[in-house]
Amino acid sequence: MTTLRSAIACLLLLLTGCAVTQPATSSAPVVAPVPLSNAEAARRLEDVTGVERFDFETLGGRQITVWSYRPQTVRAQTPVLFVMHGVQRDGARYLLDWVDFGRRNNQIIVVPEFDAVNFPGSNAYNHGNFRGALGNFLPREQWSFSVIEPLFDAVRARTGTEVDRYRIYGHSAGAQFVHRFVLFMPEARYSLAVSANAGSYAVPDLSISYPFGLKDTPLSEADLVRALQRPLTILLGTADNDPAHPNLPDQPGAVAQGPHRVARGEHFFAAARRAALGRNVRLRWQLGYAEGIAHDNAGMARNAERLLDGRP
Repeated sequence: MTTLRSAIACLLLLLTGCAVTQPATSSAPVVAPVPLSNAEAARRLEDVTGVERFDFETLGGRQITVWSYRPQTVRAQTPVLFVMHGVQRDGARYLLDWVDFGRRNNQIIVVPEFDAVNFPGSNAYNHGNFRGALGNFLPREQWSFSVIEPLFDAVRARTGTEVDRYRIYGHSAGAQFVHRFVLFMPEARYSLAVSANAGSYAVPDLSISYPFGLKDTPLSEADLVRALQRPLTILLGTADNDPAHPNLPDQPGAVAQGPHRVARGEHFFAAARRAALGRNVRLRWQLGYAEGIAHDNAGMARNAERLLDGRP
């Protein structure tokens, strides 16, 4: 299987000119540890200097809790990294996984927590909340995707950083949010997006119904062309290959993308390659692997650091 994946990766690289990081062939899979509860993570964060919890009102009038880390010294060019949590809506735990990264690299870490009361179900969070209960398109300010840009402005005002770009990373349901955010918000001010271990994808195909394609969405052809040329890395843990994982989406549209998260990520990237080739645009998306990592945000975060630490 590894040999086949490497061959596919090489073929994609030759055809598209976009980067594909091939997985290593050694080391045993790492079993994902049992995560802390959000309450326990919040308790541990109480002892961390620079951690702040504040409320933010979205453009749609909903309140969200924001967990953040501010380094001791904030300068004009101090970077900002958004981290998007998974299905458990556990912003404190995600910040705990990333706070050491923020300390080492002098970065501001921002974790907006989309609670299940104000953003119930996958439609309201990781699918974008652009469609109402009756199937109608909602105003753009009500989209969950529309939280990030004004929150970025609020973070700049609170911390004093003057950067005009941010990076955004998401794991699991957060990865679903991030890659859809790239598709639906191609004008957003991010410099790099990383989608790690998503369970299903909105493939860049206007003939496949949402949330597994882009049919019947507000996305235009021009939006799709622009999104394909924005920087996105699909990061896959090579051990996140359990077809019976309890949180793996099992809708027919998700199952059609592959039996597990690794296969679905590769399917998504191949669909993006076809979309870019068919439109004669340069795909700026990349495919990368985290060797031996299962469905574990902390493990994926360690592998994503090299992409997000600010180095070339």
